[in-house]
Amino acid sequence: MGRLPTADGLSLHYSEEGAGPAILCLAGLTRNSGDFQFVLPFLAGYRVIRMDYRGRGQSDYARDITTYSIAQEAADAIALLDHLGIAQATILGTSRGGLIAMLLAAMQPQRMTGAILNDIGPEISPNGLDRIMDYVGMRPGFADYDAAADGLKTAQEIRFPGVTRDRWRIHAELMWAETDDGLDLRYDARLREALIGQAGVGPAPDLWGLWDAAAQLPLTVLHGENSDLLTADILARMQKRAPDMHAVTVPDRGHVPFLDESSALDGILTHLKAHT
Repeated sequence: MGRLPTADGLSLHYSEEGAGPAILCLAGLTRNSGDFQFVLPFLAGYRVIRMDYRGRGQSDYARDITTYSIAQEAADAIALLDHLGIAQATILGTSRGGLIAMLLAAMQPQRMTGAILNDIGPEISPNGLDRIMDYVGMRPGFADYDAAADGLKTAQEIRFPGVTRDRWRIHAELMWAETDDGLDLRYDARLREALIGQAGVGPAPDLWGLWDAAAQLPLTVLHGENSDLLTADILARMQKRAPDMHAVTVPDRGHVPFLDESSALDGILTHLKAHT
């Protein structure tokens, strides 16, 4: 466990395990380093660094919520590599973490040995975006982890068929904190305001240029078969613009795969063996 001091006075949480080529794990929008708990046991032989973005997990909340941005989070990721003396790393990026990886590929490709993106691309399906905005910044409404496990299994069964209640309970523990008056967020609820503010400034950015930059690096994309964020059509267009990309569809998973599925692990470990 460690703390990274930022230039604007925050302290960000990170953890590192193992030794070998570096893997920097970047989580989803509202998530934290616990997202990689399931894949961590399979990454022996690598130096695995997991960070909590500002305003998430065990990191400090920002005074200025405009810093809850992909650009700032990318800068924080580079600052962490500098802090740890790591010249290059493979980025394993889930959702928001994959967007950060694409930005870094455009801005500082020399710091990357490649990228593994978990269910994200340069274009986001509107259905998935609407679903995310339905819950960002909102308490989950469950009394405890047991109620959350039941609720998640029921709500997610269509996209994650067969996932056990026990797995959903672990997932709930990673996402939310248990309090005397029900489950609460493990991130700054003002993230919602930041997203709305950013969306209201001009048209949505075209991220395909970032994708073209990422395509110059070794690249693997994991795609949840039932994902409402990364559709099969978007994935096909990504492949067309990045013909060397290794695409892996993870069966019976929506947004996002847990990363310990056999197909996801095969994609991750194949990439690492070839490019580290």
